[in-house]
Amino acid sequence: MIPKGAFERIRAAGLPAFRDGVARLAPMLSEQVRELRTWDDVKLLTVRVDRLTRWYRPGFLCIGDAAHAMSPIGGVGINLAIQDAVAAANILAAPLRAGSATTEHLRRVQRRRQWPTRVTQRFQVVIQNRVIASVLRTAKPLRAPLAVRLLRLVPRLRRTPARLVGIGVRPEHVNLQMERAPGRDPRSS
Repeated sequence: MIPKGAFERIRAAGLPAFRDGVARLAPMLSEQVRELRTWDDVKLLTVRVDRLTRWYRPGFLCIGDAAHAMSPIGGVGINLAIQDAVAAANILAAPLRAGSATTEHLRRVQRRRQWPTRVTQRFQVVIQNRVIASVLRTAKPLRAPLAVRLLRLVPRLRRTPARLVGIGVRPEHVNLQMERAPGRDPRSS
């Protein structure tokens, strides 16, 4: 990981310095890093946290990464994508079966999933700005943030971050009692 804007400075120092730096940080990669022959062999992944203002158009709905780009922090992108899909299925199944799905149904999916997306992205940005950025800025020994120290001291609190990462702020559950379209046999779908 490097701070935003630092890649040009790293590149200016030269590929041998880059290889040596990676080998110092991850000695187990020292042989593999020697295989980097040109800067074309090095790929920079720029992390963005953003979301569409509108996730739908008539007959079209974006969910998951198509609707909201997540940071890799916490590895929760897939969780949100699955929860978006479950919410979409719960809201759209009956109208789609009945042939009566409207743009309002698509809007309801966005309304349902937009708040948990914003909250999760906000947590990611706070962690990025307060923890990761400060780690990248300093070479001093690190001290665990207050929240981490509290988790160590009060074991009961450990469930909260685990729940937020694993389940999310608004978990979705498949609605097995979805309305059936009149006159349709569900087994024929």
